[in-house]
Amino acid sequence: MTFNSIDFLIFFPVVTGIYFVIPRRLRYLWLLISSYYFYMAWNPKYALLIAFSTVATYVCSLALDHLHKKGTAVQQRKWVLAACVLINLGILALFKYGNFFLENMQRLLSMAGFSPSGRRLDLLLPVGISFYTFQALSYTFDVYKGKISAEKNLLRYALYVSFFPQLVAGPIERSTSLLPQIRNVEKIDVWDLDRVRDGYMLMLWGLFQKLVIADRMSIFVETVVNGWQDYGFLEIAVAAVFFAFQIYCDFGGYTNIARGAAMVMGFHLMNNFSQPYLAENIKDFWRRWHISLTTWFTDYLYIPLGGNRKGTLRKYLNILIVFGVSGLWHGASWNFVVWGLLHGFYRIMGEFRSTLIAKFSRPRKAARMEAQSNAKTAGSEHGTLSIGRLYHIAVTFILVDFGWIFFMSGNLTRALALIRQMFTRLQGIGFRSSGLGKIDLICLLFGLAILLAVDILHEKRISVFSAVSRKPVWIRWGLYMGLLWATIMLRVYGDVFDNSTFIYFQF
Repeated sequence: MTFNSIDFLIFFPVVTGIYFVIPRRLRYLWLLISSYYFYMAWNPKYALLIAFSTVATYVCSLALDHLHKKGTAVQQRKWVLAACVLINLGILALFKYGNFFLENMQRLLSMAGFSPSGRRLDLLLPVGISFYTFQALSYTFDVYKGKISAEKNLLRYALYVSFFPQLVAGPIERSTSLLPQIRNVEKIDVWDLDRVRDGYMLMLWGLFQKLVIADRMSIFVETVVNGWQDYGFLEIAVAAVFFAFQIYCDFGGYTNIARGAAMVMGFHLMNNFSQPYLAENIKDFWRRWHISLTTWFTDYLYIPLGGNRKGTLRKYLNILIVFGVSGLWHGASWNFVVWGLLHGFYRIMGEFRSTLIAKFSRPRKAARMEAQSNAKTAGSEHGTLSIGRLYHIAVTFILVDFGWIFFMSGNLTRALALIRQMFTRLQGIGFRSSGLGKIDLICLLFGLAILLAVDILHEKRISVFSAVSRKPVWIRWGLYMGLLWATIMLRVYGDVFDNSTFIYFQF
């Protein structure tokens, strides 16, 4: 069941309708049942995996909490934590990376002169396993660090792991944020009509991003990637730019639908995106893109590795490790690893450049004073698109967009072939066979213009939904109906309504 399916169009109103009227003490139980039904719509058997992960982290966290209160030696608590991590990452490794490991071992054996069998594990990747595994582990880490007390109610904790709006593609919520909301679900005022309206509008905006922009761009991208031999620099470069907006609107659209669905029911989920293509450098990009994953790796991998506390070379190594692991998290394929390491290289070059500028361009004292001055005026100047800032935004986008070639290609061989084709063949067969007609291009331009306008306003800290909600009723509902009409009429039509799943479901 996907957010852009008829099934969800029926499922969500039924779930929320019952959630609104049942006794308050039963709310979390109803949401837990609904969440497991939502997940089992893909493959009922794999509900056992999420249940096992839930029970494992629940038991380990209770043990950690108990040992902490007893004042037990830290070493014992570390063994419990290590066991929990190994169990959960072991399941993730088996289902997501088992065949990847076998394929590479067989390739090495072939290079050494052996004749491997070529067998593969007959396992289907459970949807959302990377997301709910990381969310469950973050809870265990937080209990270990004493940031939150262990949840005694297994069913409430199970809802934290499986909450259906963000179950299969995030955002990866922290226990310190979502779990207290679940513990206090009885206190939520479900009949807050303004909140419900805003939640549905956020869901509608997410569907607009997905159906009008992302799905339409995917037609062009898939055509060029699958038939790359016929295309040259211009077509492949345009496909890479299209993919940049496709994945942004696809994943950002999912996040907005998830946040909107949670908002309807009175829950707050973190924003996973903050105008990422208005970033001025790669470090800034990763503050804005997939924020929940970036902060997860920062808190639970980069800092434990030593962060920037053990010298410059160690910091650079830690950056490469984090980005390499991040790439592997996205997919069991070398193209994702290269994509992650490329961004790690970008980050290191950015750090190195900043160090050189600070050392040779101006005295350190002046630089420090300038930084302090900038910090004081950041609130008033945030969002200003000066020529200098536009230049940095453009350079950052080009670097990010080049990296997307590895992401969109499906494998490393094809990614390298696309790059080689770009720089050896300037002209291809053109855009006539791209799969997009004039109407599609007009719809794309219309959708992108709206997306850009919304992002620029948000960059200037102007909330579009808050601004609209303050308008007179006839203007406000006119805009709502206009967005609904555009989403329905301008979407990509196919044989079925849910003709395109979300990109991040595969991760």
